[in-house]
Amino acid sequence: MSADGDDTTPSPYLTAREAAAYLHLNEKTLYAMIQDSGIPATKVTGKWLFPRKLLDDWLLESTHGGVLADRLLIAGSDDPWLAHSIARLAQRADDGTLIAYSPCGTRRGLALLAQRRANACPIHWGEAHHATRRHALLLREYTGSSNWVMVQLALREQGVMLSRTLPSVGGLRELFERRPRLIQRGEGAGSQHFFAQACTAAGLAAPEAVQVAATEREAAFMVASGAGDCAPGTRAAAGEFNLHFLPLGSEALDLVMPRTLYFRALLQQLLAELASDDSRDLAARLGGYDLAPLGRLREANSVT
Repeated sequence: MSADGDDTTPSPYLTAREAAAYLHLNEKTLYAMIQDSGIPATKVTGKWLFPRKLLDDWLLESTHGGVLADRLLIAGSDDPWLAHSIARLAQRADDGTLIAYSPCGTRRGLALLAQRRANACPIHWGEAHHATRRHALLLREYTGSSNWVMVQLALREQGVMLSRTLPSVGGLRELFERRPRLIQRGEGAGSQHFFAQACTAAGLAAPEAVQVAATEREAAFMVASGAGDCAPGTRAAAGEFNLHFLPLGSEALDLVMPRTLYFRALLQQLLAELASDDSRDLAARLGGYDLAPLGRLREANSVT
């Protein structure tokens, strides 16, 4: 708002007509580009709005080679093996190159990817033998997903991380009978989703959570430090914090990204790092990984 009371500050959000004029397009082409080209947009009360700043970023990123090629921002599911590999890649990067990892959970990571605030998103959503279909259906909920691809990273053993002070248990029913203090993950976290499905399949109601952990590794730390007795998570996260583990099944860990990002040097360097002998040795020491699928590429929202 200006001093004389007139609002001269341009709105950070453009209507479809304003965005089309801004990009020198007609509105019909603009609407087609929302799905076909991943142009940043959001629908509010039935009308499309286009964030001006994200449109500028999209234009810059669409130039030959991408002016943001020295940046790799990964947001989504938490994973110890992936986190260590990203850290090693970041340590070797040139000055001025930004490589960052925000373990904020599957759904929040996908929302950031759809908003073009992240470059890639690791996801896991249910049992491994349903992963291709479930991951594809999940991604269809997000704007721009028709322009995404998935790179398979690993199969992981998923279950419940247990305090070392908790006697060994043979299954969820026996665990719940001991009335453990549960550390829960947020609704959009893949580990919480897997845990909830396992409880439903067993016909059990999970104990009320005493706390909610922001990440899987935070959940493991909370159990290890005595803040709780158990938490949903992977064998790898349990192993990292020297916890006991109750296996519930296997899941697929995939990395989702815009199709154009797959060919970026930094993304290919990350895949090479994950496939390295050091990385494979780390996965073996953490436990619970099967790296056979590593590097396989598929369309993100193609249901088979």
